Amino acid sequence: MSSRPQRSRSRRRPPFDIAGTEVPSGKRVQLKLPTAQLVSGTEVAVPLIVLHGRNDGPTVWISAAIHGDELNGVEIIRQVLSEVNVRSVSGTLIAVPVVNVHGFNAGERALPDGRDLNRSFPGSARGSMASRVANMFMKEVVSRCSLGIDLHTGSGDRVNLPQIRAGLDDPETLELAKVFGAPVTIDAHTRDGSIREVAYEQGTVALLYEGGEANRFDPRSIEVGTAGVLRCLAHIGMIPPRPGRTPKTLMATGTKWTRSPRSGVLHLETELGDEVARGQVIASLHDPFGRRLGRIKARSGGIVVGRTHRALVNQGDAVANIAEINGFG
Repeated sequence: MSSRPQRSRSRRRPPFDIAGTEVPSGKRVQLKLPTAQLVSGTEVAVPLIVLHGRNDGPTVWISAAIHGDELNGVEIIRQVLSEVNVRSVSGTLIAVPVVNVHGFNAGERALPDGRDLNRSFPGSARGSMASRVANMFMKEVVSRCSLGIDLHTGSGDRVNLPQIRAGLDDPETLELAKVFGAPVTIDAHTRDGSIREVAYEQGTVALLYEGGEANRFDPRSIEVGTAGVLRCLAHIGMIPPRPGRTPKTLMATGTKWTRSPRSGVLHLETELGDEVARGQVIASLHDPFGRRLGRIKARSGGIVVGRTHRALVNQGDAVANIAEINGFG
């Protein structure tokens, strides 16, 4: 993955065929990949931007808004593409700023059938709406690529520290995760039906980036994500080398959520990126009259990589997600 492709200017690369369109070498083309119709008959299509370089190289996808309310990735892709000139591209880059168009238009995480698209892969051409969108995306995009970077945010009322989640037992994946340079890199198992799971099964290196929260832009998460994607593309030789040094990343073996032992008004006393010790008080609970009901202690030690935004919690609600650090990358 880290070796640079051989440039060949003596012959023209064949066009890249996607979504029924042939993209000539050396061209950047915007396409629409039809997925379904609304009940009104209006066509719904996934937007694609394809940069098909003149020189041989890898085929890579970058995707965002698999969950329709997760917007940071949309802006990351916009900024990445503003930095990439197709004339200097080796290989083919497929950028998909909005995968879940239905959820994106409605400002909702799921598709209209209520299903989570990132639990519906590899999908089926005859299945539910989520299954059909997943199947189409696998066929037209994921199956063609040797590397994929999928961009996410925290869900619901949760916010995440910028982080990479990947299967770090694979040397190529580990190398690219370090190159990305997020503040924390987490060795995370795949989830059934996720795009990362099916990518791994077909031998594709896949990184999942998390940062920020749903339904709003987070400048720091966008900055970290944009720089990380560009570093990865440069590392595999798709674009020219990037200036600057790669930030060190904290390596984590996993994460654990600390949950509220009872219901009440939450006063969280820790922020994203804070280092906490096991048993440390990270929050207190009060009733509406101001009487303290108790304290919440960290279930494990490490770095806070996720937290709730909710002021009112019920017994068992997730409060803070703590990554167990085992070194630097």
